[in-house]
Amino acid sequence: MLSFAAPLALLGLATLPLVYWLLRVTPPRPREIVFPPTKILRELKPDEETPSKTPWWLMALRLALAGALILAMAGPVWAPSGATVISSAPTLIVLDDGWPAAPTWDQRIAGGASLIEAAARAGAPVAVALSSETAQPSLADGGRATEKLRSARPKPFLPDRKAMGEQIAAFAGAHPGLRIVWISDGLAQGDAAGFARTLREAATGGFDVYADDRAPRALAAPVNDAAALSVDALRVGDDPSAAIVAVDAKGRTIRRANVDFGGARRVKATIDLPVELRNDVSYLRIEGENSAGAVALLDARSKVKRVALIGGAGFDEAQPLLAPLYYLEKALAPFAQVRLARPGVVDPIETLLAERPNIVALADVSLAPGESFDALSRFVEEGGTLIRFAGPRLANAGDDLLPVRLRRNGRVLGGAMSWEEPKALAEFDAASPFFGLPAAKDVSVQRQVLAEPDPGLSAKTWARLSDGTPLVTAERRGKGLIVLFHVNADANWSNLPISGLFVDMLKRIGAMAGESAPLGGDESEATRAADQPILAPLRALDGFGALGAPGPMAQAITAGFAGPASAEHPPGLYGAGEAFVAVQTLRPDDELAAFDFSGAGLAVNALQSGAQVDFRGPLLVFVLAAFIADALIGLTLAGKLRLRPLGAAAAALLMLCASETTDRAAAESAQKPAATQRDKEAALTTRLAYVVSGDARVDEVSHQGLEALSKALAMRTSFSPGPPVGVDPAKDELAFYPMLYWPIVASAPQPTAKTVAKVAAYMKQGGTIVFDTRDALGQRPGGVATPETQWLRELSKGLDVPELEVTPRDHVITKTFYLLDGFVGRYANGETWVEALPAESKDQASRPVRATDSVSAIVITSNDLASAWAHDKSGQPLFPLTPGGARQRELAIRGGINLVMYTLTGNYKSDQVHVRDLLERLGQ
Repeated sequence: MLSFAAPLALLGLATLPLVYWLLRVTPPRPREIVFPPTKILRELKPDEETPSKTPWWLMALRLALAGALILAMAGPVWAPSGATVISSAPTLIVLDDGWPAAPTWDQRIAGGASLIEAAARAGAPVAVALSSETAQPSLADGGRATEKLRSARPKPFLPDRKAMGEQIAAFAGAHPGLRIVWISDGLAQGDAAGFARTLREAATGGFDVYADDRAPRALAAPVNDAAALSVDALRVGDDPSAAIVAVDAKGRTIRRANVDFGGARRVKATIDLPVELRNDVSYLRIEGENSAGAVALLDARSKVKRVALIGGAGFDEAQPLLAPLYYLEKALAPFAQVRLARPGVVDPIETLLAERPNIVALADVSLAPGESFDALSRFVEEGGTLIRFAGPRLANAGDDLLPVRLRRNGRVLGGAMSWEEPKALAEFDAASPFFGLPAAKDVSVQRQVLAEPDPGLSAKTWARLSDGTPLVTAERRGKGLIVLFHVNADANWSNLPISGLFVDMLKRIGAMAGESAPLGGDESEATRAADQPILAPLRALDGFGALGAPGPMAQAITAGFAGPASAEHPPGLYGAGEAFVAVQTLRPDDELAAFDFSGAGLAVNALQSGAQVDFRGPLLVFVLAAFIADALIGLTLAGKLRLRPLGAAAAALLMLCASETTDRAAAESAQKPAATQRDKEAALTTRLAYVVSGDARVDEVSHQGLEALSKALAMRTSFSPGPPVGVDPAKDELAFYPMLYWPIVASAPQPTAKTVAKVAAYMKQGGTIVFDTRDALGQRPGGVATPETQWLRELSKGLDVPELEVTPRDHVITKTFYLLDGFVGRYANGETWVEALPAESKDQASRPVRATDSVSAIVITSNDLASAWAHDKSGQPLFPLTPGGARQRELAIRGGINLVMYTLTGNYKSDQVHVRDLLERLGQ
């Protein structure tokens, strides 16, 4: 959209008719005539007539000049993002930063930056508010507002807009005439209707809404059962299909499946894979949808368990459907692979244990001492799960593979130890793994095996009858688990095995198989609740759907955590080892719905990316050119200037310039330029240098960062460098600087081949270049290169870059001055790459430090080191860090000191760490 910084100046266009009237008549050109005698005057006749009007083409030129001057004074600006209002009123940019905004995040940031630029040009203070924030926004200038906007990253959850809506309402009360711009994610979730109403009421100076045309897609409710691996695919827009990929823990794609939505908004996608491969799947992802909502994680509970079923003595072959193993097989089949011993096998226990099951279920089996008992004991001790069901044989026998001691006689309806009527189930305790399952009232028990009332029985009880007697007990044994149902696995003692609750209970036990979290606790309910497994965050999804280290706000969850995902509990993996639990971005019953802007009375503007175009410069250039042309034409018409001599003079001037350029090029090729004064100073005083990127802001940050690092070096080490300088590899001599800091700017042009060759020679002659792409937070999953990384790849094609590796923790660069684990900057999640070590040095286990004999000529990082180093004149840091903290800033300074010391004393430091080995060799 075209807007004007000074629209009142357009009133000058009304004066163009007056200008036309003043310029349309040109007085006749005076004619010089030598006074002759009178006779000659009489006979004299004019040979030509002088015009009395200005030529139309000259009039058009002058009118265009006047119009262009008026338009330039009005300040026309073309805003591709569609900024509808340009005023000096305070402006608030509200950005939805949940996971639905991640796929078009770059476009949203570019559009928001364009809106901030338009408001700042009009002199309006600007504030930026993210929907996930809970603090009140504050007004700032355009530069600081843009910095906050560009430092924002999408969150892996749907923010609750209510808290930010309250802060905006209070902010609007303190700033009358506030204009609000809402860049919406387009979803109705998160109380979008109430949020829009709050913004419209607060925006007394105007309210605009922007949204992009790409609707998000998501995955929910991943299930890996005995039948197949499935997940629900959700959409909001009109995408007809989606491709879902199954990825293992190493990032390798195992299977790709296409999903056709048809006319539905939610469809179930099935990925057909063998059980062994399905258990290797780490997560599912919608291909091409880089957001946390498009990722469904699979945890230890999602693995298909192998269950070995073993029954007691033979059953009635005429009625096989009444056998206990039949009920167990049907209950376990939906979520586990069932293994049964072949008929005629002498020892079914050892035979099935050889197939490495996760769970062994014994239906009324009495275990006698021997090889089978020992094998089953080792199975439990090493982490297996044993489920036992009571029966006549177990009631009259006993062994050590039970969680509790049993009484010899069971409790039977109508027997000596009986109750008058069947007993129902009691509600499950909060400490029970069955907590949350409804205690079916139609489930009744006619007979059961009783447990002795030993101390600790209550802590081992997972399910009770209505009179308090235990129905299911369990105990940890070594790394494994033993669970006992005090009823048998058929319908003779209870109707529990033919109920749906029985399937859910077995599924809960199967999900726990392999876990090592403690069970049970003290007698009291409070203590048992406190003993619920606490799972610390292991890995977390970011807004783009990439798994990484959890943020500083991530907190532990309990084993029964059911969401929703939030800043304190981001989606990801919680726990340790192999017994981890996944928190999904979407809960199983979550839906996606588009927000009805028209129903809310809002007009939506299309969000477009692109910088604004200011036409004042081109218009003023045209005015200047037109003014010079008008002056030359006026002199020509007045007879005081001839065009032919003017053309000859211009041609001569061009030939002279060309000759001068040729001579200068020949002189430069014949001899090198003399050393500059700065080169002489650099030769006398060692100093740090950075490569000038062409972006004034980036270059200023580089200078401030190296200046702060130089001060730290002078204070903490014996090295006192001079003031840092910016160098241009195409013009300056690089040999005077031992280390160059090169911030990558994607918009900068690639260096010429001659410059690249000069940089390559500098690296081969002992110089070290630290390339900083500064894009750690912008990296995308799936190996998609950022613009900065792609720019560096193009540059490195001519640098003869050696093989690189992520900096090993025992590399000499981590020990040159401080002992460090890595190199952090403004960001801490990026990796630092150095020249890979030779294979022979890696195999020398006797060397205490892995290092080569020379310094790595290249160091590549993405953590924006200079921004973390940069301080103002008073010593205050200039930029916030992510995740932040004084510790991270100190580690960044220490990493910079290590880099400089490594560059200056790499060989020396490498030898020093080997002094002990060298002395031992000399002694031998």
